[in-house]
Amino acid sequence: MIREIVSDAEVRMKKSIESLTEQFKKIRTGRATPAILDAVQVSYYGSLVPIQQVANITVEDARTLMINPWEKKMVPEIEKAIMKSDLGLNPATSGDVIRVPMPALTEETRKGYIRQARLEAENARVAIRNIRRDANGDFKDLLKEKEITEDENRRGEDQIQKLTDKFVGEVDALLAQKETDLMEI
Repeated sequence: MIREIVSDAEVRMKKSIESLTEQFKKIRTGRATPAILDAVQVSYYGSLVPIQQVANITVEDARTLMINPWEKKMVPEIEKAIMKSDLGLNPATSGDVIRVPMPALTEETRKGYIRQARLEAENARVAIRNIRRDANGDFKDLLKEKEITEDENRRGEDQIQKLTDKFVGEVDALLAQKETDLMEI
């Protein structure tokens, strides 16, 4: 019973970390990475699909992405989708290849992105603490129903606290990594 609660909490905490990683991918740094375009949806025969399903995205140099659509008629659609996204990117088309230069980040935009990253990290910490609260509540319920002893309750709460500390540490490490990426010129 206790193992089930602890393993469920661990799975949910891992999902919080995965979600944070996805949110961090959306915050662009000055460097070109194909992950920046993960959220971009392109209209393909009337339905929206991720850009990776209609084109090959590669890093041309440190500040430029190169997009090779599989169908030539997709060039204007991909260009339009990138312009509509809130990433602040301006694609340049040359024939059937789209180049997306990454604009250099100003000090002000860097600070804004760091603020955004810290907010996302805090949201992940709150989610992890909520999972801890839920698990501890489950232990309390089991204790009230006399399905576990007080010692088992305490042991379970200690395990949950160790898990919480571990995953909050991971959030802090991810945030520190993202901040150094953002401050890199």
